Amino acid sequence: MLRSTYSSGLARRRKSQSGLTLVELIVAFSILLILTTMAVPTARYQVRRAREKALLQDLEEMRTAIDRYKDMCDGGKIQSAGPDAYCYPPTLEALVEGVKLNNTVAGNGQSGKVRFLRHIPKDPMTGETDWGKRAMQDEPTSDSWGGQNVFDVYSKTTDKASDGTPYSEW
Repeated sequence: MLRSTYSSGLARRRKSQSGLTLVELIVAFSILLILTTMAVPTARYQVRRAREKALLQDLEEMRTAIDRYKDMCDGGKIQSAGPDAYCYPPTLEALVEGVKLNNTVAGNGQSGKVRFLRHIPKDPMTGETDWGKRAMQDEPTSDSWGGQNVFDVYSKTTDKASDGTPYSEW
């Protein structure tokens, strides 16, 4: 009788108890830790790839705007900023603010101004709109801007891509 009372009490106690044992908790925590350590590098890689893609798009957008400015200036549609400008924009801000068109007649529906960029994009690597600039007169690898014109733009970050090339050379 004593034995049946003990075993029925034990069965009742096990049914009423819920939860995990210490071993089960350690195993579950270890599995979560392993999964997390595998996911973090993948997430960092994805974030880096997204920033690299945004950098390429921003550089392409600004370089296309500089080329459009140069083409319109060479075609005589807009006035050159000066003799040292060689028909390149004087600043990135000039691409946003717009440039007065030559030979436009007021009242014909044209505003007389053309804009090449809506805004200066933020550098995804630095988080700022302060891009590195090179003038046509500067050396191709120069990291200081001469100030005569904007021939090219680059990121000011010192970080390198996964292939080892600096982002400033993109």
